[in-house]
Order: sequence, then C-alpha cells, then structure tokens
Amino acid sequence: MYKISVNGQKALKTELKSKNNGLSGTINNNPVDASIIQTGNGEYHLIYNNQSFNFSVVKVDFAEKKLTIKVNGKKFNVEVKDKYDELLHNLGMDNIASKKVNDIKAPMPGMVLNILVGEGQEVKKGDSLLVLEAMKMENILKSPSDGIIRKVIATKGVAVEKNQLLIQF
Repeated sequence: MYKISVNGQKALKTELKSKNNGLSGTINNNPVDASIIQTGNGEYHLIYNNQSFNFSVVKVDFAEKKLTIKVNGKKFNVEVKDKYDELLHNLGMDNIASKKVNDIKAPMPGMVLNILVGEGQEVKKGDSLLVLEAMKMENILKSPSDGIIRKVIATKGVAVEKNQLLIQF
C-alpha cells in the first residue's frame, strides 16, 4: 500500500501492480486498469478511463521519494509514502533522518582520489564532496544536507580507514 500526495494536497491510497504495458489495482479502493507505454527517454503515454495522457518524468528524488511529472503540459509534484514511512510517522520518528550532519566519515576503507570542495564553501544537499576509491571502484560521497564546509581533513592520494573523519560541516 502506498499513499500518494499530489502538489501537497490530494492523498491517494493505492495498491497498484505493473503488468504488461500497464497498471492494475486500486486507487482509494476504486479499481484501476491503465495502459502505459514509454515513448521516449522519461516520456510516456497513458490510457486511463478511455482518456489519453502524455506525461514525462521531469525530476526524481529517490531519497525523499518525490518526483515531478508533467502531464499534458501541466507540472505536478508527487510524493510517495509506503507503509514503513507511515509507521515511522505514527511513531513520531519520521524526522530522525533529517537531523543535521556535522561530519562526513569514510563509509569503507579506501584511497581519496579527489576532493571536490574547499573550506568555507557552501554546499547543497546532494552536491559531490569527495571521490573515494574502494575495491577498484570510484565512490562519490555526497552532501547529506545544505551547509558550509568548516574543515577538510582528508588529503588527496592518502588511504583512509572505515569511519575515519574526512570533512566537517
């Protein structure tokens, strides 16, 4: 079960499953049977209740479970919550993940390949901060929130251990 809000207002309870070129299930306990085909990169054609809609996915934020879509030229902001999000909300724990992060630590042992920020630099949530090579793969560490870089502890070309402090906000 998913709860979908559109433009911060409509709350729809859905139980949808994908099927060959479509969706079936319920929205607010009403049966739904729709046909969807992809017409391009991020662009789709939907037939629902004998009506035709062209829509495109403009922006997706998987971490926040939000997306922006454009349906027949009109933009909609969509937020999706599952049963676990609802449970955390009911327990009063839905804002725990939003607490301010003051430190970026190495998630694994590796080599600092590149430092993409400097002290005093303002960063936004999702901005790339540092490139860490681990197990022959390059991992880009991103900012978990908006903030200003207070201190860069990591040094380019130096190996780090798991949980070693790299950047302070």
